[in-house]
Amino acid sequence: MGGFFTGKKILIIGGTGTIGRAILKTVLADRPEVVRIFSRDEHKQFELQHELAEYKPSLRYLIGDVRDYERVQRAMQDIDYVFHAAAMKHVPACEYNPFEAVQTNIIGTQNVIRASISMGVKKTVFTSTDKAIAPTNTYGASKLMAERLISAAQFQTGPSQTVFAAVRFGNVMGSRGSVIPLFKWQIREKRKITVTNLKMSRFMMTMQQAADLTISAMQRAAGGEIFVLKMPVIRLSDLVEVIVNQYSSKLGISPDTIEIEEIGLRPGEKMYEELMTDEEAALALELPDMFVIPNPFLERKANYENARKAPEQSYSSHYVPPLTRLELERILGENEMLD
Repeated sequence: MGGFFTGKKILIIGGTGTIGRAILKTVLADRPEVVRIFSRDEHKQFELQHELAEYKPSLRYLIGDVRDYERVQRAMQDIDYVFHAAAMKHVPACEYNPFEAVQTNIIGTQNVIRASISMGVKKTVFTSTDKAIAPTNTYGASKLMAERLISAAQFQTGPSQTVFAAVRFGNVMGSRGSVIPLFKWQIREKRKITVTNLKMSRFMMTMQQAADLTISAMQRAAGGEIFVLKMPVIRLSDLVEVIVNQYSSKLGISPDTIEIEEIGLRPGEKMYEELMTDEEAALALELPDMFVIPNPFLERKANYENARKAPEQSYSSHYVPPLTRLELERILGENEMLD
């Protein structure tokens, strides 16, 4: 990070979630003056206080909801950089409670934008998802609308110099709602795994990769961009095979005794995901670790080191070569996902 956050004041909205915690632990290594952790989960804040007790002088824990504009605004007083990682993100929950998703993912994001401008924040980065591309579910549609709000915010800053940007990535290994903990529980307790469709493909990355690339986007953001983080693709069939073979063996269970049942796609679920459309790719730049989709309505020209024109094709898990089973096994093992 090269001292980017040294002596600065950081706010992480959704700071007790998977991505928020990974960002927090990474940012702390740069010795910021203070990091405020904003979330509505008091129990997870309590756990985090004990886990990060050594950093107590630099941490502030704020209970609040992104839906509450006044609370968000107060949390941003004197803040330099904001990471907005709060969301309703469970696909079925958003399908059955669509307006709750709207209030958190859309109205909540607008509250973050308004507060950032009002408080004169230097940069605000919003974490989005591959499900925002050609969305077929409420979660993806709400995240797409939030992306649009972030891009449009660059026109609304007035005298404020706040820079807004968004990042997109796919599934994060071991996160809340991830299939990996679910599969392990099913093997341990049920001797049976239920999967939607074994032919499904997904973008997947580790928590540390997600944090590092989100921080990189914060450093590079010039205003209104969407950063599309590069990540590997996995086939669900490969993930199931690796987890069944490795985790069953650790438990002393024969992998042959584990039943695998396909139950079909859930409402709003897709066979594969996209991180960038053909239309976006026509405008995008490619960096070693990400693509950058500039805001077409802004005339400012940002210079990104080692940037080149991106290939004019969609970035889809259907077409990106997936990891081999050996590669997948190595990554899961290195990140202690098979323990």
